[in-house]
Amino acid sequence: MLLLTFAAASGFAKSRPIQVKVVVVTMFEVGADTGDAPGELQYWVERDHLDRVYPMPAGYHAVRMNGGGEMAVLTGQGTAHAAATVMAVGLDPRFDFSHAYWLIAGIAGGCPDQVSLGSAAWARWVVDGDLGYEIDAREIPPDWTTGHLPLRKSTPFEKSVEPLDGQVFALNPELAEWAFQLTRGIALEDSDKLRQARSQFDGAAAGRVPFVTMGDEISGSNYWHGKLLDAWAAQWVPYFTGGKGVFATAAMEDTGTLQSLQSLARAGRVDANRVLVLRTVSNYDRQPRGLSAADDLARQRIGAYAAYLPALEAAYRVGHAVVNELLTHWAQYGKAIPSAD
Repeated sequence: MLLLTFAAASGFAKSRPIQVKVVVVTMFEVGADTGDAPGELQYWVERDHLDRVYPMPAGYHAVRMNGGGEMAVLTGQGTAHAAATVMAVGLDPRFDFSHAYWLIAGIAGGCPDQVSLGSAAWARWVVDGDLGYEIDAREIPPDWTTGHLPLRKSTPFEKSVEPLDGQVFALNPELAEWAFQLTRGIALEDSDKLRQARSQFDGAAAGRVPFVTMGDEISGSNYWHGKLLDAWAAQWVPYFTGGKGVFATAAMEDTGTLQSLQSLARAGRVDANRVLVLRTVSNYDRQPRGLSAADDLARQRIGAYAAYLPALEAAYRVGHAVVNELLTHWAQYGKAIPSAD
């Protein structure tokens, strides 16, 4: 009888889902997960010893964990890959995400009015930059500032604002502020190379040494570049956030990830209030003085960005401070979401 009871209990234990405490969401890797040139995943795998590999056939890449409840996900580039992978992970019955925190941590283009190369920005708002109408720049009316229009509107930034589902994501502002306060004093990498690169750009923050800040994001699979599109983005974010959002970074995947997390929250699989977005600046989103947007875009390649490695380091260094705090004090944070108060 005791043997049967033990066997039944053992079978139950084996079938129980693994409790995940923190999920780090990364978007691209340039080679293997370890041991070569790094992408967004590699530092997390190597430094946090994410040696437990769980195949994810319905997603882009296997997920990795350590024994402390930390998981890392690699979504693949673009909103479609991100949405599909996060949905596959979130629905996987092997894992319990009911109290998990989700940290999107990756590199981005940055607006030099708000951030400098190598800086890190915690977002309160993520706004989709793909949903909309577009007219070729050679055909826009002379009184328009952009050829990109909101859907169902006939002029740029037309009132009243009517965001579609998935157009705007408001993150938990108290959690974002807590993360910022926890990490704002972290020293980020600077170098002669970064100082020289920064000196070529105008913008209120362009010349600053790398720093941690609050700043909002445009997300979309269309990789845009140039001072005129930077000006569009600086209007697009406040337009869709009622003037509350301030454009700082441009990335590709996060509306896809957040759309899946929103759906998973409705299904009771995740807590949408436990989501953080951290983007670090590998390059500016517009050209330097004396160079055209087209010529500068030709130089923009993964691995060749002016602050590529410093931005990867910043994403890990700043993000890990939050992950470590959550895991170290899980008895507290597993029950109650932290705030800056």
